[in-house]
Amino acid sequence: MANISTAGVDPTKMGVGRAIAVLTSGGDAQGMNAAVRATVRVGLYTGAKVFFVHEGYQGLVDGGDHIRPATWESVSMMLQLGGTVIGSARCKDFQTREGRLKAASNLVKLGVTNLCVIGGDGSLTGANIFRTEWSDFHVLCLYAGKITKEEAKTSSHLNIVGMVGSIDNDFCGTDMTIGTDSALHRIIEVVDSITTTAQSHQRAFILEVMGRHCGYLALVTALACGADWVFIPEMPPDDGWEDHLCRRLTETRKAGSRLNVIIVAEGAINKAGKPITCDQLKDLVTKRLGYDTRATILGHVQRGGTPSAFDRVLGSRMGVEAVMALLEATPETPACVVSLSGNQAVRLPLMECVQVVITYNSLPFSYFLKSFYSYFYHVFLLCAPLLHQSNINVAILNVGAPCAGMNAAVRAAVRIGIIQGHNMLAVHDGFEGLALEKIEPITWNIVGEWTGKGGSELGTKRVLPGKYMEEISLNIAKYNIHALVIIGGFEAFSGALEMVQTCDRIKQSAAGTKRRVFIIETMGGYCGYLATMAGLSAGADAAYIYEEKFGIRDLERNVEHLTEKMKTTVKRGLILRNENCSSNYTTDFIFNLYSEEGKGVFDCRKNVLGHMQQGGTPTPFDRNFATKMGAKAVLWLTEKLKECYRHGRIFANTPDSACVLGMRKRGLVLQPLAELKEETDFEHRIPKNQWWLKLRPIMKILAKYKISLDTSEHTLMEHVIRQTETTNI
Repeated sequence: MANISTAGVDPTKMGVGRAIAVLTSGGDAQGMNAAVRATVRVGLYTGAKVFFVHEGYQGLVDGGDHIRPATWESVSMMLQLGGTVIGSARCKDFQTREGRLKAASNLVKLGVTNLCVIGGDGSLTGANIFRTEWSDFHVLCLYAGKITKEEAKTSSHLNIVGMVGSIDNDFCGTDMTIGTDSALHRIIEVVDSITTTAQSHQRAFILEVMGRHCGYLALVTALACGADWVFIPEMPPDDGWEDHLCRRLTETRKAGSRLNVIIVAEGAINKAGKPITCDQLKDLVTKRLGYDTRATILGHVQRGGTPSAFDRVLGSRMGVEAVMALLEATPETPACVVSLSGNQAVRLPLMECVQVVITYNSLPFSYFLKSFYSYFYHVFLLCAPLLHQSNINVAILNVGAPCAGMNAAVRAAVRIGIIQGHNMLAVHDGFEGLALEKIEPITWNIVGEWTGKGGSELGTKRVLPGKYMEEISLNIAKYNIHALVIIGGFEAFSGALEMVQTCDRIKQSAAGTKRRVFIIETMGGYCGYLATMAGLSAGADAAYIYEEKFGIRDLERNVEHLTEKMKTTVKRGLILRNENCSSNYTTDFIFNLYSEEGKGVFDCRKNVLGHMQQGGTPTPFDRNFATKMGAKAVLWLTEKLKECYRHGRIFANTPDSACVLGMRKRGLVLQPLAELKEETDFEHRIPKNQWWLKLRPIMKILAKYKISLDTSEHTLMEHVIRQTETTNI
């Protein structure tokens, strides 16, 4: 991502005299409403007029009441709603030149020259065609008398920005599309329920998920639930796959498993191009193996339900970036699509992305999608045959608070280690267990069903190794441990996902009262990530954190701001407070302050979420992210051990022999502990620089605070053609 300076620009004046229209088109996806909400509120923040286009492109063609002004209040209480509240419809009229001419006339009459389209590749392709024809429509409308000369003068070109809303994650240039994570939530809920009954009756279950042309949902589901087999359209199985499948299922049962799970995408095919269906697979397993087999087709339940925290944050971030891209565009700027790369928002040329999708759809594998390739690689890796015996002993332990995702990381690390030929050891109860000799071998089958389990099966404690250093050293020598995989620190994201569900219930409860404000205390130690991301995904009015100092004047301004909001049609307020944000301004203090100052306008309720944020089953994100990290950690250890293994001994004396694996900007990176030491605030157990702090102004703007948005840096357009040609694992 490249940045350029736009110093001196007042963000609240960027949109003055401009008009933005937002529409959703094609299939609906959870998280679209978050994108609509952010587009509207940031557009209004910049001084622009914003219009809803109801019923997608059909509303654009029909005009009239289908295109209505959007207000701040009109997008309240949208975040937790699935689907799209402004409607979406397939439109044959827009596919004709006459229909697009009507749409152009409707926009020009309203002064709209900026269009934000949320949809799939078909919707975005239509938007780009509309843009290329705009100048012709402009002239035709003028000569036909449909627009005035003054209107023609102010609408000479059309800017378009797209956001990809698709549960299939089938678009080029983005790691995740809006709606994919929520669809995975629905699928994993069903899989977890199915595995419970399957274990009880020793059944085989076949589950069909959406994905007519893209097998992303099926592939990630298989990785998240530890399925025995997955069928996807991109990778038709080799001839004779029926024998291979039955052999695999039989081996799994012989190893002690009481169930089998097969995931199939709706578009799965064999080498001859013929469909592979649930019924076909059920008949195969039943007749050849005699297993009690059930088949389930999920269908449109995958599109339903409330959006996940990830999709709410993704939609909100994409909406903000889309508005900035529209207002910074010139007549020469190509239509762009706002995408996600790692944890960074990027802009890509829309038609380059569409062209890559069209080109690569004809190939046997979706190489254009980095995350797809990565997941397939890990599914393949976890099914790979045993390599040579390495005589290397690798110990795995969990440290810190237990959290969802730990077990998935352990499972991946253990199985990848075994595949690499290592002897894998389990350490129970963290560093304390390493000191007290709670060490035992851990096998392939032991971790077989750990992916969906919450907490830590190994046990974990917060105890640090300092006072046990001598005992730990003796046990490392006694068990001849060559490498350690230490898993911890996943509390932040897992807790945020659990907490947002609670925030939803609180917001819905508040919506049923006259006017009410909820004060919520979150965990996180001195790190305000949980409070900030939950605030962004739940639409909080304020989030108090340690990293952003505040005083009584700030609290007064927040109370006054919320009081003024409550005098309008707004009926709920949400205030989040990180547990260690201030030793003086406690949760009770803030609750009492808001209660006193809000008398006659709103009443308050208080909730301390506590350890429920660490509980529950892991989400699809946590399961897959943990699996990739566990696999990458052991593969890295294997390579390092090869480098420093000489004459039966390990010589680990370089700075990079001890590393932390984590997400940094746009990918997973391994960073030497010695380098990270200078970047760490040890007293408060947080990094000195935290990337997510840059998102806090977005939360405040969406809560209608009149603050300044830093526009000194903005995203330049990137290209995807060159990237796809050089993509590798």
